[in-house]
Amino acid sequence: MLLPIAFTVTETVISILLAIIVGIVVGYLIRVWHHEKSIRQTRATAEKIVEDGKKEAEKAKRESVLEAKQEIFALRKDFENDMRERRQVVVNLENKVTQREENLNNRAIHLDRREQSLAAREEKLDERKEQLEQLNSKVEETLKEQEEKLMEISGLNTEQAREIIMERVRLNISDEIATYIKDEEEKAKNEVHNRSKQLLALAMQKYASETTTERTVSVVDLPNDEMKGRIIGREGRNIRTIEALTGVDLIIDDTPEAVVLSGFDPVRREIAKRALSTLVSDGRIHPGRIEEVVEKARVEVDMFIREAGEDAVFTVGVGKIHPDLIKLLGRLSFRTSYGQNVLKHSIETAFLAGKLAAEIGEDENLARRAGLLHDIGKAVDHEVEGGHVEIGVKLVSRYKEPKEVIDAIASHHGDKEAESIIAVLVAAADALSAARPGARSESMENYIKRLEQLEAISNEIPGVEKSYAIQAGREVRVLVKAEEVDDLSTFKVAREIKEQIEEKMTYPGTIKVTVIRETRATDVAK
Repeated sequence: MLLPIAFTVTETVISILLAIIVGIVVGYLIRVWHHEKSIRQTRATAEKIVEDGKKEAEKAKRESVLEAKQEIFALRKDFENDMRERRQVVVNLENKVTQREENLNNRAIHLDRREQSLAAREEKLDERKEQLEQLNSKVEETLKEQEEKLMEISGLNTEQAREIIMERVRLNISDEIATYIKDEEEKAKNEVHNRSKQLLALAMQKYASETTTERTVSVVDLPNDEMKGRIIGREGRNIRTIEALTGVDLIIDDTPEAVVLSGFDPVRREIAKRALSTLVSDGRIHPGRIEEVVEKARVEVDMFIREAGEDAVFTVGVGKIHPDLIKLLGRLSFRTSYGQNVLKHSIETAFLAGKLAAEIGEDENLARRAGLLHDIGKAVDHEVEGGHVEIGVKLVSRYKEPKEVIDAIASHHGDKEAESIIAVLVAAADALSAARPGARSESMENYIKRLEQLEAISNEIPGVEKSYAIQAGREVRVLVKAEEVDDLSTFKVAREIKEQIEEKMTYPGTIKVTVIRETRATDVAK
């Protein structure tokens, strides 16, 4: 029984092995078949790629050849166009040369004809000249004969006749000249008057200032007359202390309830005024207290000066100015000129100069700057030698101000010729600010002298019967003798008076001269 079983197992194993071998062989065969199939597909794909590459290369070749042909065609077309344009340029140049040659030929022909015409005209002129010379000689002979006959008839020689004729011509020309001067002066006056009125009116309309009056001394009010004794102090020690510390003289007289402060320096006078006002209101007056109050007043005045200068610069709007110049501007608030506050006058001049500059197209800001600083020398002219013009020029030059500002300061009183338009405008604004009504006070003595001088100058002119100075010396009206001065001569009289006033007088603003000629006929009916 065991043998069959063993044989059966063996067969099974063999079968399995055979199956395995068969499977391996079959799998190998299948793999070989798939491999060959893959090779065939790869070869076919490669052949297709090669074929496609050939087709693409052929297509690219055809396209490159086409593009090359197109480019060659375009280049050939551009070349032909360029050659055509060059040919046209050459043709145009040839045409121009031909035209120019024709013009030159025509011009040469015209010149030849003109030369022939001029030659003919020259011949005619020579003939005419000979005729004129002959006529001239005949005229001279005729005139000589007429002159001899006139001398025989009139009994006058040549010199006497010439004098008579010249006198008549002089009289005729004198009337014509007077008429011409009258017309031209009226025309110029009207133009200048209208233009100046417009400019000044515009400038003054755009700026308005308050009119104030400053006094040259300071007065401190007292509550009662007993305070005068306390100010003087025992044996005068208080008043001596005040005067020593402030440099100001105290005048205590019979004026009720008031003390007068007199000093050369307006800043010191202001310090003394503030200090004395504080002492009077406080009631404690002794040397120690006086020293303390004066020092405090000095600090307050320094602060006030700086603030006044800064306010002036800000008001005028001229930009940055050196702090030292600002302090000097503030000192001008204590300075007066003919009763006019110098700082306010400087501000007013700055605004007027700026408006005038704006009207004529100049630098308005620079004109304001020059107007504000034009009297800066007056801040220290009592401390430094020289006039305020010279001092002002040195000050602004030291602080590197523009040359137009320096020129305006140097020339605003006519000490030198103005070199810029800004300087001329500042001088005009300065005169306008000083000459306007209410700007300055004038002593009665000077006022009367000016009026008398005006009338005396007018009365010296031949033909003047009487003259009257009116409108505070801003106008002089002259009555002339009708039998000695005719209507045309009145203009000569007015011009002579104007020239004499300009030469002999110094005055602010302008003076109008009016000459009046009238003829009166009087009779009495009975």
